[in-house]
Amino acid sequence: MRVHEGKTDGAGLRIGIVVSRFNRAVTERLLAGALEALRRHGVVEDDIEIVHVAGAFEIPLGAHQLAESGRADAIVCLGAVVRGETPHFDYIAASVVNEVGRLVVRHGLPMTLGVLTANTMDQALARSGGGHGNKGDEAAVTAIEMANVCRSIRHSTPKAED
Repeated sequence: MRVHEGKTDGAGLRIGIVVSRFNRAVTERLLAGALEALRRHGVVEDDIEIVHVAGAFEIPLGAHQLAESGRADAIVCLGAVVRGETPHFDYIAASVVNEVGRLVVRHGLPMTLGVLTANTMDQALARSGGGHGNKGDEAAVTAIEMANVCRSIRHSTPKAED
């Protein structure tokens, strides 16, 4: 039996971060949480690449380009979509979630979703370093874990034929 479990040691991992500038009061806090988590888990500054994009809708393209570059073992996607008075929120949130999920499978590369979908700005702020923790931190730790799971699977020796 082979068991592959991701460890949260980020030493030697190259991590990309795609972060939206829209709702900057939230996304800057998500980015700070992600960077702190990466450092805390052993990822060095030179192995972190940050891509700033305009809004949440642009996150999948930034993630795709970073994945295509081959410079990342995992990608952390950070953004905030806050419900307004129109259905725009529903379309953007669904699009980003679905597209990042599609990119994970297409590239075979871990991409974590630290994109907040909140009903209010207060809820978004609470999840970006307030009373509900920092989802940027969580997304970064998950990226490390998944990069290590994938590395473990790729480097395991095949089972001998009976």
